[in-house]
Amino acid sequence: MGAIGAIGFASPWLLLGLLALPVLWLVLRAVPPAPIRRRFPGIALLLGLRDDESQSDRTPWWLLLLRSLAVAALIVGFAGPVLNPQAQRTGQGPLLILADGSWADAADWNRRLDRIEGLLTEAGRAGRPVAMALLTDLPVGGPEFQSAEAWRKRLAGLVPNPWLPGDDSGDALAQWLDPAAGEDGRGAAPLRFETFWLSDGLARDGRRAALSALSARGTVTVFESGRNVQVLDPPEFDAGAIRLTVRRLHPTEAAEVGVTGFGLDPGGVERPLATGIAAFEAGQDRAGVTLALPPELRNRITRFQLDGQRSAGAVSLTDDALKRREVGMLAGGDAREALQLLAPLHYLRQALEPTADLIDGTLGDMLLANPDVIILADVARIPEGDAPALQEWIEAGGLLLRFAGPRLAASDVARDAEDPFLPVRLRVGGRTVGGAMSWGKPKTLSAFDRESPFFGLEIPEEVRVNAQVMAQPDPDLPRRVIAALEDGTPLVTRKPVGQGQVVLVHVTANAEWSTLPLSGLFVQMLERLAVSTRPSQPDASELEGTTWSPEILLDGFGEKRDGGDAAGVEGARIAGGITGPDMPPGLYAGGDRRIAVNAVRAETPLAPVAWPAGVRVEGLGGGAERDLKAPFLLAALLLLLADVLASLWIGGRLGGAGGAGLGRGIGRTGALLIALVAGLGGEPAMLRAQATPDREVATDDSRAILATSEVVLAHVLTGDTRVDEVARAGLSGLSQTLFQRTSIEPADPIAVDVERDELAFFPFLYWPVTARQPLPSPAAYGRLNRYLRSGGMILFDTRDADIGGFGSATPEGRRLQQIAAPLDVPPLEPLPRDHVLTRTFYLLQDFPGRHAGGPVWVEAAPPDAEQAEGMPFRNLNDGVTPVVIGGNDWAAAWAIDAGGNRMFRVGSGFAGERQREMALRFGVNLLMHVLTGNYKSDQVHVPALLDRLGQ
Repeated sequence: MGAIGAIGFASPWLLLGLLALPVLWLVLRAVPPAPIRRRFPGIALLLGLRDDESQSDRTPWWLLLLRSLAVAALIVGFAGPVLNPQAQRTGQGPLLILADGSWADAADWNRRLDRIEGLLTEAGRAGRPVAMALLTDLPVGGPEFQSAEAWRKRLAGLVPNPWLPGDDSGDALAQWLDPAAGEDGRGAAPLRFETFWLSDGLARDGRRAALSALSARGTVTVFESGRNVQVLDPPEFDAGAIRLTVRRLHPTEAAEVGVTGFGLDPGGVERPLATGIAAFEAGQDRAGVTLALPPELRNRITRFQLDGQRSAGAVSLTDDALKRREVGMLAGGDAREALQLLAPLHYLRQALEPTADLIDGTLGDMLLANPDVIILADVARIPEGDAPALQEWIEAGGLLLRFAGPRLAASDVARDAEDPFLPVRLRVGGRTVGGAMSWGKPKTLSAFDRESPFFGLEIPEEVRVNAQVMAQPDPDLPRRVIAALEDGTPLVTRKPVGQGQVVLVHVTANAEWSTLPLSGLFVQMLERLAVSTRPSQPDASELEGTTWSPEILLDGFGEKRDGGDAAGVEGARIAGGITGPDMPPGLYAGGDRRIAVNAVRAETPLAPVAWPAGVRVEGLGGGAERDLKAPFLLAALLLLLADVLASLWIGGRLGGAGGAGLGRGIGRTGALLIALVAGLGGEPAMLRAQATPDREVATDDSRAILATSEVVLAHVLTGDTRVDEVARAGLSGLSQTLFQRTSIEPADPIAVDVERDELAFFPFLYWPVTARQPLPSPAAYGRLNRYLRSGGMILFDTRDADIGGFGSATPEGRRLQQIAAPLDVPPLEPLPRDHVLTRTFYLLQDFPGRHAGGPVWVEAAPPDAEQAEGMPFRNLNDGVTPVVIGGNDWAAAWAIDAGGNRMFRVGSGFAGERQREMALRFGVNLLMHVLTGNYKSDQVHVPALLDRLGQ
């Protein structure tokens, strides 16, 4: 097969016919066009005259070019053009197509599938049986040789795995090939076959053994991509900042790659929360980026990802090691001791500063900061003014950790009755060495029970307790003890309060009553209580005997999926961190702790493979072959049809020469041309033009026809792709609800650009407000004001009711004020209870979306609006409020995906579904209000009408 660039030809010798085109040009140039016949009465005066010279006109150049192109297309078509022709391979016998199938293949997986499809095509032409396998997931049994067509049908389901072949992959491959040794499998000569190996290009142990096993059965050809693999190492926390390292396979020229941190906003929607640029220097294989984020933002991040990379190796999940908790600390009395080592909070600070963000101040100030944990060291009484807020904070999920001390022991707190901020009642005084309730000698700690959060921790021999506050005997005391001394005396007690808990350590937080704060056990106990987080991965000894359940798993492309149906993993396996079929990369949970197992670790080697000299290595090629014969022949036929029409027009056979004749001629022959093209093209071209996959890219005319012939809801483009997708999905869900419950049958929603699109076609615009969307231009404001004055409605949604409600307290609210300032918006008021929006279709009292409780603003009622006698609402005329403003994120509550499923969770349980239903009802009322006006308000005239009728 001959080739010119990316196009090959089955019969390249036919292209020699193109050399005849100049001769054809000259021949056609010499042939005059057919004369135009016209009747002219004065021609009788010219009869009998002779013209000694005659000169023929020439064929127009554009018609010659048209005919030449038609002939050239015919010649090229019959030459058999093929796009991306693959080198024809001559081979016989069985063929094994083996792919590594790791995350390193994911970025160009489609190219690999195209290459495999080409290899299957060649094998099918040669009648060769084929077997296929992924080295990361070898099937049970030996190679299964089938027809190439059978494997082609299964090709679409072939996807890369999110792990690399193991170091023992060579031995595993050799063992997998053993069943093919012979029919009886007892020492017969092994089956010979050729192998095409699609490698991911990474060097690793086991590749040489795999190559040896394949070479023993036949020739091996390796296919590799020239793409430069880039990976992201797990994040590290250092000096208050997050450090990320990006590595690449080939240290070539200088380059930059973006890194984005994703996390959940207060509404539970995943958004980019941090971005950075990693710059590779020329010849360097790694680059770093440092992100300094406030604790509130850092704790929300769930993963980091390389921009533009589609691979599990480009994604790094985060766990508890990155999520530093906020801890408020307060000591009783005057905490400014003369000696630092005697300060009540000294050892707590030493233990928590590396792993937590500490908050100082009064108890009221700490509650305003809403920390994760509050630690009270020897604080006897809670101020009465702070008690209600502290109780509410604990019930909402807070952890109150208290340490005993002289002040608590000397007070009468929790003596006669249980204190809400202590887990147990306390006895008067305490217990000390040599005191009234003497031990005689310091006590050691008893082994932790299995039900204790400290179970499994090793107790150092040097830990001794000299004094403590004592718990009153109580029926509930045994189940509240989570640590005890060797004689059974409670040392740490705990009580659940709502969603939170109160914990009391019966000794001081310094070394005055015990040596516990001086030991490493003290830090480990704080970790188990979730007061602090571990800055590094736990080792195998710490995780021994535990089981971890996957919450989120990654596929080979780096996409997240729910891990609820996957089996749990043993702690020792988690500590190893090497992913595989039994432990894919993901986020694993064990109790209150989370551990991220990523596809790439800092220790994961990244080096190109060096193949032996005897191995043939090829590239992936330019994709699958595509036969271009039919398109060229179709183009030739269309050009010939155009030539026929042009010749008829020049000859006056289409109703006269010139432009008018052309128009009338096309009117008579256009139907024939369309029928011919439709028949040759398979699917009618007009239908293909109408079946646009996305109505947002339709032409202006088609948008106008669609919007005027059907009810179409529209949303304003913000420039934020995610927000625009949610807006479109929300209007789709609302349209579906309108179709099911009302007589309105909306078409699919359309996105509008206020800078260029005509707005008059749409009765309703949903405008989600983002903090960074650009302000409209003066021309766009003019278009918007005309839209509002002509009866259109805009629903502005700041989507921030969960954090600030509507107003200037949020970036979205401030942006809305800037957007709305030039608009011709009437005076607004909070939606009154007698507004027509409360009853246009459903009777409503509140208007939630994904968030509830945010105010909704509409056009203010006229000052003279009066309530009619006997009616529960005022006469508000027949006007429709031009704007509705709120922040309840209605689109997220309405949104459905392509399968009709709800995209976002609203609330929890039945109450959440009830809230979603109210959001849908609000949308129905809103659209009925837009399309019907205030017709419901006409009921105020009922008394007058009945009076006139004498009823």
